[in-house]
Amino acid sequence: MEHSLVLITTIAAGFGLALLLGFVAEKLKIPALVGYLLAGIAIGPYTPGFVADAQIASELAEIGVMLLMFGVGLHFSLGDLLAVKRVAVPGAIVQMTVATILGMMLAASWGWNMPAGLVLGLSLSCASTVVLLKALESRGLLETMDGRIAVGWLIVEDLVTVLMLVLLPSFAHLLTESDESSRATMHLWQTVAYTLLLVSLFIALMLVVGRRLLPWLLWHVAETGSRELFTLAVIAIAISIAYGAAELFGVSFALGAFFAGMVMRESKFSQRAAEESLPLRDAFAVLFFVSVGMLFDPHVLLEKPLHVLGVVAIIIVGKSIAALFLVLLFRYPLSTALTVAASLGQIGEFSFILAGLGLSLDLLPAEGMSLVLAGALISIAFNPIAFAVIAPVSRWFVRYSELARRLATRDDPYAELPMSTERKYLKGQVVVVGYGQVGKRITRALSQQDIPYIVVDQIRERVQDLRNQELAAVSGDASEPAVLIQAHIAEAAMLVIAVPDPFNVRQMVKTARTLNPDIEVVLRTNNEDESDLLRKDNLGTVFYGKEELAKSMTLHVLQRFDR
Repeated sequence: MEHSLVLITTIAAGFGLALLLGFVAEKLKIPALVGYLLAGIAIGPYTPGFVADAQIASELAEIGVMLLMFGVGLHFSLGDLLAVKRVAVPGAIVQMTVATILGMMLAASWGWNMPAGLVLGLSLSCASTVVLLKALESRGLLETMDGRIAVGWLIVEDLVTVLMLVLLPSFAHLLTESDESSRATMHLWQTVAYTLLLVSLFIALMLVVGRRLLPWLLWHVAETGSRELFTLAVIAIAISIAYGAAELFGVSFALGAFFAGMVMRESKFSQRAAEESLPLRDAFAVLFFVSVGMLFDPHVLLEKPLHVLGVVAIIIVGKSIAALFLVLLFRYPLSTALTVAASLGQIGEFSFILAGLGLSLDLLPAEGMSLVLAGALISIAFNPIAFAVIAPVSRWFVRYSELARRLATRDDPYAELPMSTERKYLKGQVVVVGYGQVGKRITRALSQQDIPYIVVDQIRERVQDLRNQELAAVSGDASEPAVLIQAHIAEAAMLVIAVPDPFNVRQMVKTARTLNPDIEVVLRTNNEDESDLLRKDNLGTVFYGKEELAKSMTLHVLQRFDR
Protein backbone atom coordinates (compact mmCIF):
# COMPACT_ATOMS: atom_id res chain seq x y z
CA MET A 1 0.00 0.00 0.00
CA GLU A 2 2.86 2.33 0.80
CA HIS A 3 4.36 1.83 -2.65
CA SER A 4 1.01 2.58 -4.26
CA LEU A 5 0.79 5.82 -2.30
CA VAL A 6 4.18 6.88 -3.66
CA LEU A 7 2.84 6.47 -7.19
CA ILE A 8 -0.41 8.26 -6.37
CA THR A 9 1.27 11.18 -4.58
CA THR A 10 3.76 11.61 -7.43
CA ILE A 11 0.99 11.74 -10.04
CA ALA A 12 -1.24 13.95 -7.90
CA ALA A 13 1.55 16.42 -7.10
CA GLY A 14 2.79 16.46 -10.69
CA PHE A 15 -0.61 17.02 -12.29
CA GLY A 16 -1.90 19.36 -9.63
CA LEU A 17 1.08 21.71 -9.58
CA ALA A 18 1.45 21.53 -13.37
CA LEU A 19 -2.18 22.60 -13.72
CA LEU A 20 -1.75 25.52 -11.32
CA LEU A 21 1.53 26.84 -12.74
CA GLY A 22 0.52 26.10 -16.33
CA PHE A 23 -2.65 28.15 -15.81
CA VAL A 24 -0.66 31.02 -14.29
CA ALA A 25 1.81 30.88 -17.19
CA GLU A 26 -0.97 31.07 -19.77
CA LYS A 27 -2.54 34.03 -17.94
CA LEU A 28 0.83 35.80 -18.11
CA LYS A 29 1.00 35.05 -21.86
CA ILE A 30 3.83 32.57 -21.24
CA PRO A 31 3.66 29.05 -22.74
CA ALA A 32 2.11 26.55 -20.30
CA LEU A 33 5.18 24.40 -20.92
CA VAL A 34 7.21 26.74 -18.69
CA GLY A 35 4.71 26.17 -15.88
CA TYR A 36 5.10 22.39 -16.21
CA LEU A 37 8.88 22.69 -15.94
CA LEU A 38 8.60 24.94 -12.88
CA ALA A 39 6.21 22.41 -11.31
CA GLY A 40 8.91 19.77 -11.69
CA ILE A 41 11.51 21.98 -10.05
CA ALA A 42 9.12 22.69 -7.16
CA ILE A 43 8.58 18.98 -6.37
CA GLY A 44 12.16 17.97 -7.19
CA PRO A 45 14.89 17.00 -4.72
CA TYR A 46 16.78 20.29 -5.05
CA THR A 47 14.10 22.57 -3.66
CA PRO A 48 12.56 22.61 -0.14
CA GLY A 49 9.21 21.07 0.63
CA PHE A 50 7.56 17.99 -0.83
CA VAL A 51 9.80 15.77 -2.97
CA ALA A 52 8.16 13.43 -5.49
CA ASP A 53 9.64 10.08 -6.50
CA ALA A 54 11.97 10.87 -9.40
CA GLN A 55 12.19 7.25 -10.58
CA ILE A 56 8.43 6.88 -10.85
CA ALA A 57 8.12 10.26 -12.57
CA SER A 58 10.80 9.22 -15.06
CA GLU A 59 8.98 5.98 -15.93
CA LEU A 60 5.68 7.81 -16.34
CA ALA A 61 7.45 10.26 -18.63
CA GLU A 62 8.73 7.32 -20.73
CA ILE A 63 5.13 6.23 -21.23
CA GLY A 64 4.36 9.74 -22.43
CA VAL A 65 7.22 9.57 -24.94
CA MET A 66 5.92 6.21 -26.23
CA LEU A 67 2.35 7.44 -26.67
CA LEU A 68 3.42 10.69 -28.29
CA MET A 69 5.72 8.95 -30.78
CA PHE A 70 2.97 6.41 -31.48
CA GLY A 71 0.64 9.29 -32.35
CA VAL A 72 3.23 10.77 -34.69
CA GLY A 73 3.59 7.42 -36.43
CA LEU A 74 -0.18 7.38 -37.02
CA HIS A 75 0.19 10.58 -39.07
CA PHE A 76 3.62 9.95 -40.59
CA SER A 77 3.94 7.26 -43.26
CA LEU A 78 7.15 5.62 -44.39
CA GLY A 79 6.67 7.47 -47.66
CA ASP A 80 6.68 10.79 -45.79
CA LEU A 81 9.92 9.80 -44.08
CA LEU A 82 11.61 8.71 -47.29
CA ALA A 83 10.31 11.78 -49.11
CA VAL A 84 12.45 14.12 -46.98
CA LYS A 85 15.48 11.83 -46.76
CA ARG A 86 17.59 14.00 -49.06
CA VAL A 87 17.52 16.89 -46.61
CA ALA A 88 16.83 15.07 -43.31
CA VAL A 89 19.61 12.45 -43.45
CA PRO A 90 22.61 14.61 -44.41
CA GLY A 91 21.20 17.57 -42.49
CA ALA A 92 20.80 15.65 -39.23
CA ILE A 93 24.23 14.01 -39.49
CA VAL A 94 26.08 17.23 -40.31
CA GLN A 95 24.19 19.23 -37.67
CA MET A 96 24.92 16.62 -34.99
CA THR A 97 28.58 16.60 -36.00
CA VAL A 98 28.79 20.40 -35.75
CA ALA A 99 27.12 20.43 -32.32
CA THR A 100 29.36 17.62 -31.05
CA ILE A 101 32.50 19.44 -32.18
CA LEU A 102 31.30 22.67 -30.54
CA GLY A 103 30.64 20.75 -27.31
CA MET A 104 34.10 19.18 -27.38
CA MET A 105 35.72 22.58 -27.95
CA LEU A 106 33.75 24.09 -25.07
CA ALA A 107 34.69 21.19 -22.76
CA ALA A 108 38.36 21.52 -23.76
CA SER A 109 38.28 25.20 -22.75
CA TRP A 110 37.17 24.06 -19.28
CA GLY A 111 40.05 21.59 -19.05
CA TRP A 112 37.98 18.46 -19.59
CA ASN A 113 39.46 15.47 -21.42
CA MET A 114 38.38 14.34 -24.88
CA PRO A 115 35.93 11.56 -23.82
CA ALA A 116 34.09 13.95 -21.49
CA GLY A 117 33.87 16.52 -24.27
CA LEU A 118 32.60 13.91 -26.71
CA VAL A 119 29.79 12.80 -24.38
CA LEU A 120 28.86 16.41 -23.67
CA GLY A 121 28.83 17.27 -27.38
CA LEU A 122 26.71 14.25 -28.27
CA SER A 123 24.26 15.09 -25.47
CA LEU A 124 23.85 18.61 -26.84
CA SER A 125 23.46 17.47 -30.46
CA CYS A 126 20.12 15.60 -30.24
CA ALA A 127 16.89 17.55 -29.93
CA SER A 128 13.80 16.43 -28.01
CA THR A 129 11.15 14.77 -30.15
CA VAL A 130 8.54 15.41 -27.45
CA VAL A 131 9.20 19.16 -27.37
CA LEU A 132 9.21 19.39 -31.16
CA LEU A 133 5.94 17.52 -31.60
CA LYS A 134 4.13 19.63 -29.01
CA ALA A 135 5.39 22.78 -30.73
CA LEU A 136 4.39 21.61 -34.22
CA GLU A 137 0.98 20.30 -33.13
CA SER A 138 0.08 23.50 -31.28
CA ARG A 139 0.83 25.53 -34.42
CA GLY A 140 -0.76 23.18 -36.95
CA LEU A 141 2.59 22.52 -38.64
CA LEU A 142 2.84 18.76 -38.16
CA GLU A 143 1.27 17.89 -41.52
CA THR A 144 3.07 20.63 -43.50
CA MET A 145 6.25 20.29 -45.52
CA ASP A 146 8.19 22.17 -42.82
CA GLY A 147 6.82 19.84 -40.15
CA ARG A 148 7.68 16.71 -42.14
CA ILE A 149 11.24 17.88 -42.65
CA ALA A 150 11.65 18.70 -38.94
CA VAL A 151 10.16 15.37 -37.79
CA GLY A 152 12.17 13.40 -40.37
CA TRP A 153 15.30 15.22 -39.22
CA LEU A 154 14.66 14.23 -35.61
CA ILE A 155 13.88 10.62 -36.53
CA VAL A 156 17.33 10.44 -38.15
CA GLU A 157 18.83 12.03 -35.03
CA ASP A 158 17.08 9.42 -32.88
CA LEU A 159 18.47 6.59 -35.02
CA VAL A 160 21.99 8.00 -34.78
CA THR A 161 21.60 8.50 -31.02
CA VAL A 162 20.46 4.89 -30.55
CA LEU A 163 23.64 3.80 -32.34
CA MET A 164 25.72 6.07 -30.08
CA LEU A 165 24.11 4.62 -26.94
CA VAL A 166 25.15 1.14 -28.03
CA LEU A 167 28.65 2.20 -29.05
CA LEU A 168 29.48 4.31 -25.99
CA PRO A 169 30.36 1.36 -23.70
CA SER A 170 32.62 -0.04 -26.43
CA PHE A 171 34.18 3.39 -26.85
CA ALA A 172 34.92 3.54 -23.12
CA HIS A 173 36.45 0.06 -23.38
CA LEU A 174 38.60 1.23 -26.30
CA LEU A 175 39.97 4.13 -24.25
CA THR A 176 40.89 1.91 -21.32
CA GLU A 177 42.67 -0.71 -23.43
CA SER A 178 45.40 1.25 -25.14
CA ASP A 179 47.63 -1.83 -25.19
CA GLU A 180 44.97 -3.81 -27.02
CA SER A 181 43.68 -1.06 -29.28
CA SER A 182 43.38 -3.29 -32.38
CA ARG A 183 41.23 -5.81 -30.52
CA ALA A 184 39.06 -3.06 -29.02
CA THR A 185 38.67 -1.41 -32.43
CA MET A 186 37.55 -4.72 -33.93
CA HIS A 187 35.04 -5.11 -31.10
CA LEU A 188 33.74 -1.59 -31.82
CA TRP A 189 33.08 -2.39 -35.49
CA GLN A 190 31.42 -5.67 -34.58
CA THR A 191 29.12 -3.78 -32.22
CA VAL A 192 28.23 -1.29 -34.98
CA ALA A 193 27.39 -4.10 -37.41
CA TYR A 194 25.35 -5.98 -34.81
CA THR A 195 23.38 -2.85 -33.85
CA LEU A 196 22.57 -2.01 -37.46
CA LEU A 197 21.47 -5.61 -38.04
CA LEU A 198 19.11 -5.55 -35.06
CA VAL A 199 17.57 -2.20 -36.06
CA SER A 200 17.14 -3.44 -39.65
CA LEU A 201 15.49 -6.65 -38.41
CA PHE A 202 13.05 -4.68 -36.26
CA ILE A 203 12.09 -2.33 -39.12
CA ALA A 204 11.70 -5.27 -41.52
CA LEU A 205 9.55 -7.15 -39.00
CA MET A 206 7.28 -4.14 -38.51
CA LEU A 207 6.93 -3.47 -42.24
CA VAL A 208 6.36 -7.09 -43.26
CA VAL A 209 4.50 -8.64 -40.31
CA GLY A 210 3.32 -5.61 -38.34
CA ARG A 211 1.58 -3.85 -41.22
CA ARG A 212 -0.62 -6.94 -41.67
CA LEU A 213 -1.05 -8.06 -38.07
CA LEU A 214 -1.80 -4.73 -36.34
CA PRO A 215 -4.61 -3.54 -38.70
CA TRP A 216 -6.11 -7.06 -38.51
CA LEU A 217 -6.02 -6.97 -34.71
CA LEU A 218 -7.62 -3.50 -34.52
CA TRP A 219 -10.33 -4.58 -36.96
CA HIS A 220 -11.33 -7.53 -34.77
CA VAL A 221 -11.31 -5.40 -31.60
CA ALA A 222 -13.44 -2.73 -33.29
CA GLU A 223 -15.95 -5.42 -34.29
CA THR A 224 -16.80 -5.94 -30.62
CA GLY A 225 -18.28 -2.43 -30.50
CA SER A 226 -16.57 -1.73 -27.17
CA ARG A 227 -15.05 1.75 -27.05
CA GLU A 228 -12.94 1.07 -23.95
CA LEU A 229 -11.61 -2.18 -25.44
CA PHE A 230 -10.58 -0.33 -28.58
CA THR A 231 -8.77 2.33 -26.53
CA LEU A 232 -7.09 -0.40 -24.50
CA ALA A 233 -5.96 -2.15 -27.68
CA VAL A 234 -4.38 1.06 -29.03
CA ILE A 235 -2.50 1.79 -25.79
CA ALA A 236 -1.44 -1.84 -25.34
CA ILE A 237 -0.08 -2.04 -28.90
CA ALA A 238 1.87 1.21 -28.56
CA ILE A 239 3.49 0.40 -25.21
CA SER A 240 4.01 -3.34 -25.81
CA ILE A 241 5.76 -2.86 -29.15
CA ALA A 242 7.88 -0.03 -27.74
CA TYR A 243 8.96 -2.22 -24.82
CA GLY A 244 9.53 -5.28 -27.01
CA ALA A 245 11.60 -3.28 -29.48
CA ALA A 246 13.84 -2.04 -26.67
CA GLU A 247 14.24 -5.47 -25.05
CA LEU A 248 14.67 -7.62 -28.17
CA PHE A 249 16.24 -5.29 -30.72
CA GLY A 250 17.95 -2.55 -28.69
CA VAL A 251 15.74 0.09 -30.32
CA SER A 252 14.63 2.97 -28.12
CA PHE A 253 11.10 3.10 -26.68
CA ALA A 254 10.40 6.19 -28.78
CA LEU A 255 11.43 4.64 -32.09
CA GLY A 256 9.62 1.39 -31.34
CA ALA A 257 6.38 3.25 -30.67
CA PHE A 258 6.89 5.45 -33.73
CA PHE A 259 7.15 2.47 -36.08
CA ALA A 260 4.14 0.82 -34.40
CA GLY A 261 2.06 3.91 -35.15
CA MET A 262 3.43 4.21 -38.67
CA VAL A 263 2.46 0.60 -39.41
CA MET A 264 -0.99 0.98 -37.83
CA ARG A 265 -1.55 3.93 -40.16
CA GLU A 266 -2.40 1.31 -42.80
CA SER A 267 -5.59 0.49 -40.88
CA LYS A 268 -8.85 2.26 -41.59
CA PHE A 269 -9.06 2.83 -37.81
CA SER A 270 -5.90 4.97 -37.65
CA GLN A 271 -7.87 8.21 -37.29
CA ARG A 272 -9.94 6.75 -34.47
CA ALA A 273 -6.79 5.37 -32.82
CA ALA A 274 -5.24 8.84 -32.89
CA GLU A 275 -8.33 10.43 -31.36
CA GLU A 276 -8.73 7.79 -28.65
CA SER A 277 -5.10 8.03 -27.50
CA LEU A 278 -4.91 11.85 -27.57
CA PRO A 279 -6.02 12.53 -23.95
CA LEU A 280 -3.51 10.04 -22.56
CA ARG A 281 -0.76 11.40 -24.81
CA ASP A 282 -1.36 14.94 -23.57
CA ALA A 283 -1.50 13.89 -19.91
CA PHE A 284 1.71 11.87 -19.99
CA ALA A 285 3.47 14.54 -22.05
CA VAL A 286 2.85 16.91 -19.12
CA LEU A 287 4.48 14.36 -16.81
CA PHE A 288 7.48 14.28 -19.12
CA PHE A 289 8.10 18.01 -18.67
CA VAL A 290 7.50 17.73 -14.93
CA SER A 291 10.11 14.95 -14.72
CA VAL A 292 12.62 17.12 -16.59
CA GLY A 293 12.11 19.90 -14.07
CA MET A 294 12.65 17.45 -11.18
CA LEU A 295 16.14 16.60 -12.45
CA PHE A 296 17.28 20.22 -12.47
CA ASP A 297 19.52 21.58 -9.69
CA PRO A 298 19.15 25.40 -9.66
CA HIS A 299 22.50 25.75 -7.82
CA VAL A 300 24.38 25.14 -11.08
CA LEU A 301 23.12 28.51 -12.31
CA LEU A 302 24.90 30.22 -9.42
CA GLU A 303 28.01 28.06 -9.29
CA LYS A 304 28.75 27.74 -13.04
CA PRO A 305 26.90 30.56 -14.82
CA LEU A 306 29.41 30.87 -17.69
CA HIS A 307 29.44 27.11 -18.23
CA VAL A 308 25.64 27.12 -18.43
CA LEU A 309 25.71 30.06 -20.82
CA GLY A 310 28.13 28.22 -23.10
CA VAL A 311 25.97 25.09 -23.16
CA VAL A 312 22.81 27.08 -23.85
CA ALA A 313 24.58 29.01 -26.64
CA ILE A 314 25.49 25.75 -28.42
CA ILE A 315 21.94 24.40 -28.10
CA ILE A 316 19.98 27.49 -29.07
CA VAL A 317 22.44 29.37 -31.29
CA GLY A 318 25.01 26.89 -32.60
CA LYS A 319 22.62 24.09 -33.55
CA SER A 320 20.02 26.46 -34.95
CA ILE A 321 22.49 28.33 -37.15
CA ALA A 322 23.93 25.05 -38.44
CA ALA A 323 20.43 23.78 -39.31
CA LEU A 324 19.51 27.14 -40.87
CA PHE A 325 22.47 27.10 -43.28
CA LEU A 326 22.02 23.42 -44.10
CA VAL A 327 18.35 23.83 -45.06
CA LEU A 328 19.15 26.93 -47.12
CA LEU A 329 21.94 24.95 -48.79
CA PHE A 330 19.32 22.49 -50.01
CA ARG A 331 17.54 25.45 -51.65
CA TYR A 332 14.55 25.58 -49.33
CA PRO A 333 13.01 29.02 -48.62
CA LEU A 334 13.93 31.11 -45.60
CA SER A 335 10.67 30.32 -43.77
CA THR A 336 11.38 26.57 -43.91
CA ALA A 337 14.96 27.09 -42.74
CA LEU A 338 13.80 29.20 -39.78
CA THR A 339 11.16 26.63 -38.78
CA VAL A 340 13.65 23.75 -38.82
CA ALA A 341 16.22 25.87 -36.95
CA ALA A 342 13.69 26.70 -34.22
CA SER A 343 12.69 23.01 -34.04
CA LEU A 344 16.24 21.92 -33.24
CA GLY A 345 17.12 24.65 -30.73
CA GLN A 346 16.48 22.44 -27.68
CA ILE A 347 17.51 19.11 -26.15
CA GLY A 348 15.57 16.53 -24.18
CA GLU A 349 15.07 12.86 -23.39
CA PHE A 350 17.94 11.33 -25.39
CA SER A 351 20.33 13.94 -24.02
CA PHE A 352 19.59 12.82 -20.46
CA ILE A 353 20.07 9.17 -21.41
CA LEU A 354 23.39 9.86 -23.15
CA ALA A 355 24.69 11.99 -20.30
CA GLY A 356 23.57 9.42 -17.73
CA LEU A 357 25.34 6.63 -19.60
CA GLY A 358 28.50 8.73 -19.86
CA LEU A 359 28.31 9.36 -16.13
CA SER A 360 27.95 5.65 -15.33
CA LEU A 361 30.95 4.84 -17.57
CA ASP A 362 33.09 7.49 -15.83
CA LEU A 363 33.44 9.39 -19.12
CA LEU A 364 31.47 12.46 -18.00
CA PRO A 365 31.95 14.28 -14.69
CA ALA A 366 28.92 14.85 -12.44
CA GLU A 367 29.08 18.53 -13.33
CA GLY A 368 28.38 17.58 -16.97
CA MET A 369 25.04 16.02 -16.10
CA SER A 370 23.98 19.19 -14.26
CA LEU A 371 24.99 21.32 -17.24
CA VAL A 372 23.05 19.13 -19.68
CA LEU A 373 19.95 19.39 -17.49
CA ALA A 374 20.35 23.16 -17.17
CA GLY A 375 20.70 23.46 -20.93
CA ALA A 376 17.62 21.29 -21.47
CA LEU A 377 15.47 23.25 -19.05
CA ILE A 378 16.43 26.64 -20.45
CA SER A 379 16.22 25.58 -24.10
CA ILE A 380 12.85 23.83 -23.64
CA ALA A 381 11.45 26.92 -21.92
CA PHE A 382 12.83 29.14 -24.68
CA ASN A 383 11.68 26.97 -27.60
CA PRO A 384 8.06 28.26 -27.78
CA ILE A 385 9.50 31.77 -27.88
CA ALA A 386 11.77 30.75 -30.77
CA PHE A 387 8.76 29.55 -32.76
CA ALA A 388 6.80 32.70 -31.89
CA VAL A 389 9.50 35.03 -33.23
CA ILE A 390 9.97 33.22 -36.57
CA ALA A 391 7.43 35.38 -38.40
CA PRO A 392 8.54 38.81 -37.05
CA VAL A 393 12.24 37.97 -37.45
CA SER A 394 11.63 36.80 -41.02
CA ARG A 395 9.72 40.01 -41.82
CA TRP A 396 12.48 42.15 -40.31
CA PHE A 397 15.22 40.43 -42.30
CA VAL A 398 13.20 40.59 -45.52
CA ARG A 399 12.56 44.29 -44.97
CA TYR A 400 16.17 45.31 -44.38
CA SER A 401 18.21 42.67 -46.22
CA GLU A 402 18.38 42.10 -49.96
CA LEU A 403 19.88 38.65 -49.35
CA ALA A 404 16.97 37.71 -47.08
CA ARG A 405 14.50 38.84 -49.74
CA ARG A 406 16.18 36.59 -52.28
CA LEU A 407 16.19 33.67 -49.84
CA ALA A 408 12.53 34.20 -48.93
CA THR A 409 11.45 34.23 -52.57
CA ARG A 410 14.15 31.97 -53.95
CA ASP A 411 13.19 30.06 -57.02
CA ASP A 412 12.21 26.48 -56.48
CA PRO A 413 13.54 24.56 -59.50
CA TYR A 414 10.43 22.38 -59.39
CA ALA A 415 7.85 25.13 -58.82
CA GLU A 416 7.27 25.53 -62.56
CA LEU A 417 6.65 23.04 -65.32
CA PRO A 418 9.52 22.69 -67.82
CA MET A 419 9.16 24.55 -71.10
CA SER A 420 9.29 21.16 -72.83
CA THR A 421 6.03 19.95 -71.20
CA GLU A 422 3.71 18.44 -73.81
CA ARG A 423 0.49 20.25 -74.69
CA LYS A 424 -1.71 17.35 -73.53
CA TYR A 425 -0.69 18.06 -69.91
CA LEU A 426 -1.76 21.72 -70.18
CA LYS A 427 -5.38 21.40 -71.31
CA GLY A 428 -8.10 18.96 -70.29
CA GLN A 429 -5.80 17.29 -67.78
CA VAL A 430 -6.44 16.10 -64.22
CA VAL A 431 -4.68 18.06 -61.48
CA VAL A 432 -3.90 15.69 -58.58
CA VAL A 433 -3.00 17.38 -55.29
CA GLY A 434 -0.93 15.09 -53.05
CA TYR A 435 1.21 12.12 -54.02
CA GLY A 436 0.68 9.90 -51.00
CA GLN A 437 -0.92 6.46 -51.07
CA VAL A 438 -4.22 7.69 -52.51
CA GLY A 439 -2.58 10.04 -55.00
CA LYS A 440 -0.24 7.30 -56.24
CA ARG A 441 -3.09 4.89 -56.86
CA ILE A 442 -5.12 7.48 -58.76
CA THR A 443 -2.20 8.56 -60.95
CA ARG A 444 -1.26 4.93 -61.64
CA ALA A 445 -4.76 4.30 -62.97
CA LEU A 446 -4.67 7.51 -65.01
CA SER A 447 -1.38 6.46 -66.58
CA GLN A 448 -2.76 3.02 -67.48
CA GLN A 449 -5.73 4.68 -69.22
CA ASP A 450 -3.48 7.26 -70.91
CA ILE A 451 -5.27 10.18 -69.20
CA PRO A 452 -2.89 13.15 -68.81
CA TYR A 453 -2.40 14.55 -65.31
CA ILE A 454 -0.24 16.96 -63.31
CA VAL A 455 0.77 16.21 -59.72
CA VAL A 456 1.03 19.02 -57.14
CA ASP A 457 2.86 18.15 -53.92
CA GLN A 458 4.45 20.17 -51.12
CA ILE A 459 7.38 17.78 -50.73
CA ARG A 460 9.93 18.77 -53.32
CA GLU A 461 11.72 15.41 -53.25
CA ARG A 462 8.56 13.67 -54.46
CA VAL A 463 8.24 16.13 -57.32
CA GLN A 464 11.90 15.64 -58.17
CA ASP A 465 11.39 11.86 -58.36
CA LEU A 466 8.38 12.36 -60.65
CA ARG A 467 10.34 14.70 -62.90
CA ASN A 468 13.10 12.09 -63.10
CA GLN A 469 10.43 9.68 -64.40
CA GLU A 470 9.50 12.36 -66.99
CA LEU A 471 6.09 12.93 -65.40
CA ALA A 472 4.42 16.33 -65.07
CA ALA A 473 4.65 17.61 -61.48
CA VAL A 474 4.79 20.93 -59.63
CA SER A 475 6.21 21.61 -56.16
CA GLY A 476 4.29 23.84 -53.78
CA ASP A 477 1.22 24.38 -51.57
CA ALA A 478 -1.92 23.98 -53.70
CA SER A 479 -3.78 26.46 -51.49
CA GLU A 480 -1.63 29.21 -53.04
CA PRO A 481 -3.01 30.51 -56.37
CA ALA A 482 0.42 30.68 -58.00
CA VAL A 483 0.91 26.94 -57.54
CA LEU A 484 -2.42 25.99 -59.15
CA ILE A 485 -1.72 28.45 -61.95
CA GLN A 486 1.55 26.62 -62.63
CA ALA A 487 -0.47 23.38 -62.82
CA HIS A 488 -2.61 25.08 -65.54
CA ILE A 489 -5.78 24.71 -63.48
CA ALA A 490 -7.56 27.23 -65.74
CA GLU A 491 -7.82 24.69 -68.55
CA ALA A 492 -7.92 21.49 -66.48
CA ALA A 493 -10.85 19.07 -66.63
CA MET A 494 -10.74 17.97 -62.99
CA LEU A 495 -9.13 18.80 -59.65
CA VAL A 496 -8.52 15.77 -57.40
CA ILE A 497 -7.48 16.67 -53.84
CA ALA A 498 -5.94 13.42 -52.57
CA VAL A 499 -4.82 14.78 -49.19
CA PRO A 500 -7.17 15.20 -46.18
CA ASP A 501 -6.35 18.86 -45.55
CA PRO A 502 -9.27 20.52 -43.72
CA PHE A 503 -7.36 23.79 -43.32
CA ASN A 504 -6.53 24.48 -46.97
CA VAL A 505 -9.04 22.49 -49.02
CA ARG A 506 -11.56 25.33 -49.18
CA GLN A 507 -8.91 27.73 -50.42
CA MET A 508 -7.83 25.20 -53.07
CA VAL A 509 -11.39 24.80 -54.35
CA LYS A 510 -12.07 28.55 -54.24
CA THR A 511 -8.93 29.32 -56.25
CA ALA A 512 -9.62 26.55 -58.75
CA ARG A 513 -13.19 27.68 -59.38
CA THR A 514 -12.14 31.31 -59.65
CA LEU A 515 -9.74 30.37 -62.44
CA ASN A 516 -11.94 27.64 -63.90
CA PRO A 517 -15.65 27.91 -62.92
CA ASP A 518 -16.59 24.67 -64.70
CA ILE A 519 -13.92 22.45 -63.18
CA GLU A 520 -15.06 19.29 -61.42
CA VAL A 521 -13.64 18.80 -57.92
CA VAL A 522 -13.09 15.47 -56.17
CA LEU A 523 -11.73 15.49 -52.63
CA ARG A 524 -11.20 13.29 -49.58
CA THR A 525 -11.33 13.59 -45.80
CA ASN A 526 -10.66 11.33 -42.82
CA ASN A 527 -13.27 13.03 -40.63
CA GLU A 528 -16.99 12.26 -40.93
CA ASP A 529 -18.11 15.64 -39.58
CA GLU A 530 -15.77 17.42 -41.98
CA SER A 531 -17.13 15.41 -44.91
CA ASP A 532 -20.68 16.55 -44.07
CA LEU A 533 -19.55 20.18 -43.98
CA LEU A 534 -17.71 19.86 -47.29
CA ARG A 535 -20.80 18.38 -48.96
CA LYS A 536 -23.02 21.06 -47.41
CA ASP A 537 -20.75 23.77 -48.79
CA ASN A 538 -20.95 22.12 -52.23
CA LEU A 539 -17.20 21.96 -52.59
CA GLY A 540 -17.27 18.87 -54.78
CA THR A 541 -17.62 15.10 -54.66
CA VAL A 542 -16.42 14.09 -51.21
CA PHE A 543 -15.01 10.68 -50.27
CA TYR A 544 -14.74 9.83 -46.60
CA GLY A 545 -12.84 7.09 -44.79
CA LYS A 546 -9.73 5.05 -45.41
CA GLU A 547 -10.74 1.52 -46.39
CA GLU A 548 -11.23 1.29 -50.17
CA LEU A 549 -11.09 5.11 -50.37
CA ALA A 550 -8.35 5.14 -53.00
CA LYS A 551 -10.21 2.56 -55.09
CA SER A 552 -13.49 4.50 -54.89
CA MET A 553 -11.89 7.81 -55.84
CA THR A 554 -10.02 6.18 -58.71
CA LEU A 555 -13.17 4.58 -60.14
CA HIS A 556 -15.03 7.89 -59.86
CA VAL A 557 -12.31 9.76 -61.75
CA LEU A 558 -12.10 7.12 -64.49
CA GLN A 559 -15.89 7.10 -64.94
CA ARG A 560 -15.84 10.83 -65.64
CA PHE A 561 -13.49 10.11 -68.53
CA ASP A 562 -15.61 7.14 -69.70
CA ARG A 563 -12.76 4.71 -69.01
